[in-house]
Amino acid sequence: MTNLKEILKIEAKDLDIVNRLITNPDNKQVGELCDLVEKFGGAKAINEKATQARNPKTLMQRLKEINSPYVADLEWLMEQRDKKAFISMDDYCKNILGKDADVSSIDSTNAVTLEISALQFFPWLITQARQAIEKKELMPGRIIRVRNMAEQVEDNGNIMATALAMQIISATYVESLDTRGTDGGNVHLGGPDTITGYFGGIGQPNDYPIK
Repeated sequence: MTNLKEILKIEAKDLDIVNRLITNPDNKQVGELCDLVEKFGGAKAINEKATQARNPKTLMQRLKEINSPYVADLEWLMEQRDKKAFISMDDYCKNILGKDADVSSIDSTNAVTLEISALQFFPWLITQARQAIEKKELMPGRIIRVRNMAEQVEDNGNIMATALAMQIISATYVESLDTRGTDGGNVHLGGPDTITGYFGGIGQPNDYPIK
């Protein structure tokens, strides 16, 4: 029988190759990326700014300053969370299997995550939350968005509202970049490798990560 753990083992010589690639002074891509990070104060400063920007109090204050119509919805969402209005997994299972069901016997080995793909507008999330509470459905725990970020900034703080809502319901989420290759970044767009280019990033020019 094959020892899978031995197959997965990374040899030191292989790690050395990666380290040499990263630290090679002739590696233009890594060099430009490091210069870009340093331009904005370094990794530590960037991460600290990101932490401050995602602080719930900071987000709520900024939304109030722009008179966002989403403030009331966010306050409602926090109230529902605090009073545990959303159904628990145990209660959901009992609703499906019967109140006398042995929930502990349910096999969670291959547990799944409910995902909304794609959530384009913040009000959709509130509609989903209201339905989940009313119908005792599970609230999805992962959100995907593919709407243009620049457009969302002008939409009453849509990005900030979603970022705050994700923390309120403890969900993970992905916010897309402005380009999906339609601006010329995907050299395969419109050709036979379009799908590969979309989802695999194949064909993206080397200067695009820096842009």
